[in-house]
Amino acid sequence: MEQQAQTSLKSKLQSIKSKPAAKKKNQIGYGIVLLALIIAFGVFLANIKTMLAIRWMIGIALGFVLQRSRFCFTAATRDPFLTGSTSLLRAVIVAILVALIGFSAIQYSAFSAGKPVPGNISPVGIHTLLGGIIFGIGAVIAGGCASGTLMRVGEAYMMNLLALVFFIIGSAFGAYHFGWWKANVIKNSPAVFLPDVLGWPLAFFGSILALFGLYYLALWWDYRKAE
Repeated sequence: MEQQAQTSLKSKLQSIKSKPAAKKKNQIGYGIVLLALIIAFGVFLANIKTMLAIRWMIGIALGFVLQRSRFCFTAATRDPFLTGSTSLLRAVIVAILVALIGFSAIQYSAFSAGKPVPGNISPVGIHTLLGGIIFGIGAVIAGGCASGTLMRVGEAYMMNLLALVFFIIGSAFGAYHFGWWKANVIKNSPAVFLPDVLGWPLAFFGSILALFGLYYLALWWDYRKAE
C-alpha cells in the first residue's frame, strides 16, 4: 500500500515537471502606452506650470528607483533578523550618509555666513518613542513602510492598498489631534542640535564615524549569518 502511494506521488511529480512552464505575457505594449501617457501628462502639467512637470518627472523617477531597488525602511530593519540579509540596511545607511554630508554643507555655509541654520530641528521626547512604536507595529502588520506601501500599491498589491487607506485615515486622525500633542507634550520636549552641543567638527565627523561603524557592523552580521 505504501509502495503504491509512493509510486503515485512520483508519477504526479513527474507529470508536474513535464508540464511546460507558463509563457510570460509580453507587456512591452503596455509599457509603451504607459510611457506615452506619462509624457503626455507631463506636457499637460508643463502648460499649467513648469514646476509641476518637474515634480511629476522627479516623482516618476523616484518611484521607478523604489520599485527596481525594492527599497523599504521597514525591510531594512526587519531583514537582518528575518533573512539575515543586511543589503537594504546598508543602502539606508549609505543614503543617510549622503544626506548628512549634503545637509551639513548647506547648514554650515549658512552658519558661517551668520545666517539662521536651515532645517526643521524637531523636539525629541516621549511622543517620538510612542510614535515610533505605533508606526513600527503598523509597518510590520502592513509589510512595509510608507515608501514600500506606495511602491507595492503601484504593483497592484491589494493588501498594501488596504494599508494605504488606513495609513491615510491614521494620518488624518493624527493631524486632527496634533494640536493637543504640540501644546502638552512636544512643546516641553528638548530640541537637540548636535553642533550646538558638541561643536560642528565633532558632530559632523562623529556622525560619519558612527554611520561607518553601523555599516561594518551590518557587514559583520551578513558574514556571521553566512558561516
